[in-house]
Order: sequence, then structure tokens, then C-alpha cells
Amino acid sequence: MRSNVYCIILGGGRGDRLYPLTKTRCKPAVPLAGKYRLIDIPISNCLNSGLSKIYILTQFNTRSLHRHIETTYRFDTFGNSTIEIFSAEQTNSQGEQWYMGTADAVRKNLKYINTSPDDIILILSGDQLYRMNLLNLIEKHHESRADVTIAAKVIPEHKISSFGIVEIDHSLKVKSFIEKPKCPELVKHCTLPAHIRSTLRNKSNTNHYLASMGIYAFTSKVLMEVLLGDEEDFGKDILPGMLNRYNVGGYIFDGFWEDIGTIGSFFETNLMLTDVVPEFDFFDAENPIYTRARYLPACKVNSCRVEKTLLSDGCIITDAILNRCVIGLRSVIRKGTYLENVLMFGADYFDSPMATNQVTNSPIPLGIGENSIIKNTIIDKNARIGNNVYLTPYGKPDGYEYNGTYVKDGILCITRNAEIPNNTVI
Repeated sequence: MRSNVYCIILGGGRGDRLYPLTKTRCKPAVPLAGKYRLIDIPISNCLNSGLSKIYILTQFNTRSLHRHIETTYRFDTFGNSTIEIFSAEQTNSQGEQWYMGTADAVRKNLKYINTSPDDIILILSGDQLYRMNLLNLIEKHHESRADVTIAAKVIPEHKISSFGIVEIDHSLKVKSFIEKPKCPELVKHCTLPAHIRSTLRNKSNTNHYLASMGIYAFTSKVLMEVLLGDEEDFGKDILPGMLNRYNVGGYIFDGFWEDIGTIGSFFETNLMLTDVVPEFDFFDAENPIYTRARYLPACKVNSCRVEKTLLSDGCIITDAILNRCVIGLRSVIRKGTYLENVLMFGADYFDSPMATNQVTNSPIPLGIGENSIIKNTIIDKNARIGNNVYLTPYGKPDGYEYNGTYVKDGILCITRNAEIPNNTVI
């Protein structure tokens, strides 16, 4: 089974919902949990499931992602494992158009993947946090003899407008698929059956629905058939069109899963990891999340008060107070500083005259200066924040932008390489 499964990870479009974090990088390359990248999640799920034929489709700002993949995932030369990145390209046959949607992206790259008709092609998303044994999905696909199997997660009614809603029967066969319904009345008939609901962890009596996770298991020959046309998207076009012509099955995933494609969800999901017992566990030794191996010194903490905080390698934190924070690699936080609900990506290099990547002669050193107060903020890489600075999104509308700062989803974002002068109040 394993040797005939090909995993395609969708890297997403421009990543507008994650802007400004995607200003200089594609979505899969956005840092996560201090030391990881978003792309590490689906790749780790594949590898932990014994699936190592992996293809990643991207088209915007791919340099950072390419570097991460090349330095992280190196396989035995004589094995059958592969991770390959397919970026959008201009060809004589396909013209100059970039990927027009998820289905279009797969269509334009299937010719590079040498599959047989009965092979399985997994379509995975590159901007989600979850841990799944993908072999369970494949086993369900084989058992039901489905042409495509849709992985789905139970969600409450108030979230239905953000997802494709799946209606299933008692045998988990998909009866209907409604992409991001705006009105609850449109999906009342899709309420999860009581006998299936009783088998899941959530036992509340409120209406719940099955949301597509954007994870699909296709039989190869069927995927080839449904992509012969010009449909652009799986959720909007391909899956609804398959219901009357193919056997469309469902697979219910009952673990933690979060779509982190927006600034708000990305921020809250990262901070959730600081909980005493977080819903997602990075400390699972049997199913680790892989990332780039770095040769950095241990984090150094001098006379600090730190509560519910993740600290990454290479940090130096002195006489500071940190409350519910995720602190990334090589972060420097100086004395008298107070951080609350802060996601700090850290730096690509240590700030010294010998740093090979240093490109600025700014008088403000990397990291956060003395006696600064920062709340509800994402600080992107290589930011330089001076002394006596006060940063918060409170009272500022979405779209507010000033001097390297940007407010979105009620979160203040300090952009990559930004310089915030001493005594700045925002």
C-alpha cells in the first residue's frame, strides 16, 4: 500500500489572509511554534505514516521554502523517498497563466508524477496544524472502494461559513458537498447523524457539521478523469461535480485540527501551544514534527519571570517578564521589557560584526530593547525594536499601517526587518 501512495501538498496562493507574514515568503514557509515552519506539519504527517513520495506545489515567494526543504529533508540516495517542489512555470502548452486554483495546480503537475491507474494520490493542505496517521484514511478509502475519500472534521454551526460542509449517510458515503455556506438554513440537512455523533469525543447537544479538511484521497485514474476539464478548485468545482458520477466517501477525523490560514487563527493557535496541556502536543516522541536541524546554543535566561511561554534555541533574555509568549530562534530581549501575548519569530543570524547575513548598520540592535512593553503582537524575523517602546493593537482599526507595523484581525504585526526607534508609542 505504502509504495503506491503519492502525497501532493498544496502550498496555497498569495496568502493574502496571512499578510504581512507572507509579504516575503509563501504560506508554507511561515514560522510556527518558535522553531518550525507550516510546511513541516503535512510533511511530518506523511513521513510518520510511512509515506515518502511527497510533492509540494507553490508559486509565490518560494525562495525561503526551497531553502528550508533542501536543508531539512535529505533522504538516502538509494531509497525511494523523495520530496520535490513544483513551482508554477510558463510553458508552450500551458501558456503564461499561474495556478488558478487547487485543482488547476494539481492538473498542471500530474504529468511530472509517474503513477499507475490504481495508485492513491493524497491531496494535503500546507496551512493546517494536526497530527494524522494518513494510512487510516487510505485504509478507509480502500474498504469503501471509493473513487475519492474526503477527510472531514466535526465543527459547530457558527463556523460553517469558513469551510466546505459535507453531508454523509450511515455508511459515511457523501451525499452532498456545500462550499462555505453563508446561511445555516442551506446546510440544516447536513447535521451530523446522532449515531455517528455518539462515537466522537464531543458529546454536546448543539448542532454540529462535518467540515472538509482539504485532505482528499483519490484513486489515480479517477483524479486524471476529473481533471480533464478546466475546473479550477476542488471544493467549489471538482467535488460537487463528482457526487452523481463517482463513489465519494467520507472519513471522520476526531483529533485536533486547526486551519491556520488567517492572522487571527495563526496567532491564537501559536499561543494555545503555551497552555499547560495544549490541545496539540509537540512533545509526542512517537510521532515527532520534523524541522531543520540547527547547531545553536541553549536558550539563556537571566533573572526573568516567565509564564506559559515557549523558548527556542539561541535566545538571550535578561531581566524581562514574559506572559503567554512564543519566542523564536536567536531572539534577544533586554532588561525591563514586558511581553504579553507575543509571538516573536526571532532572527536569521546573531547581531555581530561577523554575521554573514547582516545587511544593515542600524544603531538599533536585533531584538527588543530595554524597558519596552509589547502586547498582542506578532514580531516577524530580524526586527529591531528600540528602548522604551510601547506597542499594542488596541484602538487601531484593521488595515492600520505605520513605520513597519500593521494591524490585522485585531493583532499588531511588526514586519520583517522592521526598525522601531527608541521611545516609539503605537
